[in-house]
Amino acid sequence: MPADSAEAGGGRRGTLAKVSLSSVSAAMAEASTYPLDALKTRLQLHRSPGAAGGGGVIRAAAELARDGGVYRGFSPAVLRHLMYTPLRIVGYEHLRSTLASGGREASVVEKALAGGLSGIAAQVVASPADLIKVRMQADSRLLSQGIQPRYTGITDAFTKIIRAEGFLGLWKGVVPNAQRAFLVNIGELTCYDQAKHFIIRKQICDDNLYAHTLASVASGLSATTLSCPADVVKTRMMNQRKEGKALYRNSYDCLVKTVSHEGIKALWKGFLPTWARLGPWQFVFWVSYEKLRRASGISSF
Repeated sequence: MPADSAEAGGGRRGTLAKVSLSSVSAAMAEASTYPLDALKTRLQLHRSPGAAGGGGVIRAAAELARDGGVYRGFSPAVLRHLMYTPLRIVGYEHLRSTLASGGREASVVEKALAGGLSGIAAQVVASPADLIKVRMQADSRLLSQGIQPRYTGITDAFTKIIRAEGFLGLWKGVVPNAQRAFLVNIGELTCYDQAKHFIIRKQICDDNLYAHTLASVASGLSATTLSCPADVVKTRMMNQRKEGKALYRNSYDCLVKTVSHEGIKALWKGFLPTWARLGPWQFVFWVSYEKLRRASGISSF
């Protein structure tokens, strides 16, 4: 992979440029696909066995629109990606270079390790914003029942969670969150990286929009399949409040109860909206990020 001019002028400047560009690209992708993320969360919080089917998707979408929850929780979602995406993208590239010694290209296993570890680190940092996003999305269901939402905004959510659950309460669900991040970033980063370079190496097309589109579709499908079970557990664990009796003691208990009460397919609740979101999200993010990198004089991902 050729050296790029921005990084040649200084590693720190190149890193800061990647952080800025990945943040802009992530915000664009999040804004364009957020309604599907809200739908995915609504489906995952349904505890009826039939909610995973096509009828459940339509019903949940109608409820979401009626409750005015389509963009509820959008602010913490963007805040999360301003921390999460730059950390995992820059972290992945750094680990990939570190693991690939002697000037060779990193192996698939090394790329998977780089993707998983960078994903865990990024999610631990961004977990409080993710927690608030999930709870604000879940609050849209309360509105339909005539119940006042728990939080009016990000600041109110931070204040109330710390007061009721302590500072560490902001990291509730961090274990399933990190597990999901490990899997989703293997799917997203490793698959995109591997697929794009395979397409270019086999001369299917050059390093252009077509290659970025094909690779983003592959990474979206891979990430959704790998991460959906952990995402269901994460969403349910995060939505629990300290006050009152908790439905689940830990991630394993949540997994067991979900499967025993709702069946194994419940672990893939929200699969279609997740994939429908991740596909466009990946496309918008990778195409814009690759274009911005090239315009800034930074080599392709």
